[in-house]
Amino acid sequence: MNINERLIRLFEQKEGEFVSGEELSATLSCSRTAIWKHVEKLRSEGYVFEAVSRKGYRLLEKPDKLEPELIGRMLKTELLGRPVHYYEQLGSTQTLAHELAREGAPEGTLVIAERQTAGRGRMGRKWHSPKGKGLWMSMVLKPRIPLQFAPQLTLLVAVALCRAIRQVTSLPAGIKWPNDLLIGGKKISGILSESISEDEHPLYVIVGVGISANLREDDYTEELKAVATSLQIESGKPVDRMELLCRFLEELESLYALFHQQGFGPIKLLWEALSVSLNRRVRNQTANGLIEGTAIGLDDSGALTVRLDDGTETKWYSGTIEFPPLSSQ
Repeated sequence: MNINERLIRLFEQKEGEFVSGEELSATLSCSRTAIWKHVEKLRSEGYVFEAVSRKGYRLLEKPDKLEPELIGRMLKTELLGRPVHYYEQLGSTQTLAHELAREGAPEGTLVIAERQTAGRGRMGRKWHSPKGKGLWMSMVLKPRIPLQFAPQLTLLVAVALCRAIRQVTSLPAGIKWPNDLLIGGKKISGILSESISEDEHPLYVIVGVGISANLREDDYTEELKAVATSLQIESGKPVDRMELLCRFLEELESLYALFHQQGFGPIKLLWEALSVSLNRRVRNQTANGLIEGTAIGLDDSGALTVRLDDGTETKWYSGTIEFPPLSSQ
């Protein structure tokens, strides 16, 4: 048992009582400075401590841990999340899911980690994924569609995730084209879809999803606080990550089946109803420079249709849109 495990065991034995730094130091045979460092390390992993001068520390809350053996029993899916590969820590769930797919992993395989050390989003951006506070996962899909329709899967996943979040938390989550979910203008989730193809058909698609579930204000840098939030911050209470995970996979499986049966049309209507991008000014950095207009809908491929100021309409197939400040509208 390492010192962090011994420290947690000691706090658990005290059942919410304060433990002085002197007692901790003597019991664990290390300096008070070392005790402080270990407490800070545990805080970074989701443990919540109260520290009071002359009284010491007490443990208020332990991190919520996913229980992989329960996922299979709780899930009502036939395909997604079967099997589950669970890890306390990974570099990137997306990277491992690619490896498993190359080795022949079946459709529905889910990789989920309590923490990522090299989580990534679109365009190689780093994804902030601290231990025990979010849902950091990737899954293997093998859609029976032409390759040009693969981008529609990102929109489908966004719809499933938005519906699940609304059901579990009652928060007004909305979809920002093409791959983010927002609450109050701040990001709470991102989606990364990567296709490996052969003969103009995807061999498989790896869909990565990051959900900032139970992050607190102090889990974010000042820079991130301006653009990101979490379900716990917005609702004022922790989210049951297991419930959210199961609800999301069940929604996704249902919509994925609908997609194969009826095409993108029904998904498009659901996406438009949940969108926070439509009927407002948007801008996008393209190869031809910065373009700005009003988003008016999706086309049948999943591209964003934008009406420019001269009345012409254009389609954006990729990019990271921004909402210009009101003063520029």
